[in-house]
Amino acid sequence: MAKLVINETKVLGEIAPEIYGHFSEHLGRCIYEGLYVGEDSDIPNVNGMRKDVVEALKEIKVPVLRWPGGCFADEYHWMDGIGDKKKRKKMINTHWGGVMEDNSFGTHEFMELCKQLGCKTYVNGNLGSGTVQEMSQWVEYMTFDGVSPMADLRKENGHEEPFTVDYFGVGNENWGCGGNMTPEYYGNEYRRYQTYVRNYNSKKPIKKVCCGPNSGDYHWTEAVMKTCFDHVPEEQHGFMDLISLHYYTVPGPWSDKGSATAFDDEEWYKTLKKAYLMEELIRKHSAIIDQYDPDKKIGLSVDEWGNWFNVEPGTNPGFLYQQNTVRDALVAGITLNIFNKHCDRVKLACIAQMVNVLQSVILTEGEKMLKTPTYHVFHMFRHHQGANLVDSNITGTGETGTGEFMVPEVTESVSEKEGIYTITLNNLSLTEAKELDVVFTEKKSFEVVEANILSSADVKDHNTFDEPSKVTEKSFDGYSLDGGLKVTVPAASVVEIRLK
Repeated sequence: MAKLVINETKVLGEIAPEIYGHFSEHLGRCIYEGLYVGEDSDIPNVNGMRKDVVEALKEIKVPVLRWPGGCFADEYHWMDGIGDKKKRKKMINTHWGGVMEDNSFGTHEFMELCKQLGCKTYVNGNLGSGTVQEMSQWVEYMTFDGVSPMADLRKENGHEEPFTVDYFGVGNENWGCGGNMTPEYYGNEYRRYQTYVRNYNSKKPIKKVCCGPNSGDYHWTEAVMKTCFDHVPEEQHGFMDLISLHYYTVPGPWSDKGSATAFDDEEWYKTLKKAYLMEELIRKHSAIIDQYDPDKKIGLSVDEWGNWFNVEPGTNPGFLYQQNTVRDALVAGITLNIFNKHCDRVKLACIAQMVNVLQSVILTEGEKMLKTPTYHVFHMFRHHQGANLVDSNITGTGETGTGEFMVPEVTESVSEKEGIYTITLNNLSLTEAKELDVVFTEKKSFEVVEANILSSADVKDHNTFDEPSKVTEKSFDGYSLDGGLKVTVPAASVVEIRLK
């Protein structure tokens, strides 16, 4: 029988809660209709934020939210989104769907949303088409507690106390939509812009995020790090707290990425294999970062990840609205386990995106709302947040798949918090259940605190507004404590078991 071997005496690090973060861009119906409906909407809301969505998101303990983009960030001018909503500038969202952006959701609204969610704030600044002065003034507007032009303007707009900015991205995808820059050019721009992202509150310092690579662009990582660390005194190395990595799981070519709900066995395994590539990307980019930061003071921020399929038929192609099946749940489970096991370097991650866009955790349609299979995976994995990663590995298993698309049969991670061990398992096989003997190094007796599973009769199953609970988290009883813990992980499933 295959074994899950857990060395509970070997703690490998703390899993940063921010690994379970989310991303909200001015894109399609993510913010407007999804998160924000306005104070005058018939849909129940608190200060414009949908009550049903906020309450659902609080259940998965959203730790951090990134905004306003994405590609939108590098054409966003923050002063357009403050003050009297009737007087705010309108613009065309040229990146996403060519629709009108009325800027009714701006800085104050974002901060209100994060307050309701109880999460940290991650603001992405405009380096691509904005100025150093504009970025500097935005930080001053949000965080300065005193007398200054921008602080006074914030007070005039109704917020006497400064906001807290936990993370600030100095540009986004500057190798592409953020300006088509070379890594050397961006590295120098990052050095300049970040200088003026001031920490006005030493008790709540802003963590600065440098724009890292697209997928496997290792040259970008090397060149940016080299440029940023050239002639920088050691005492100033805090000018970079994190560097980003963006990677989307796209089973087909960009011209035809494949359907979110209609896929064959080969597409199932191809998607999971591409998702599992995240492990290699993190490992190789981390090795480059290690050359400049051997003490791992700079975190890796995987602040855009998830499945990217063709949009649902009949929807605006610029809105990136897609459905969410058991396949998405497996991709989420695989990816989150990888993040957990690289918690020494990965300190923040944001699934793309929160509502109604790409691999979202929630879908809405008017007053209706549903939780996707991906939502339920985040709910099961929430216990890993802030827990200690313990050493674990699976022996006696091989690979599953078809043709060139082979993946591990089962992936896992294990953490401990307050004496409770959380084990999360993903069975990647379409057809074969997997039996595991769970063996601890020292611990000989334990009891199951809770056990849950995400699976369905058909891996193409997904939740609709007519059947919002077709694929949902359920209690799991596929284990035995007779002579030790034995677990049978069904095919194509995500399982969580918690022990004490």
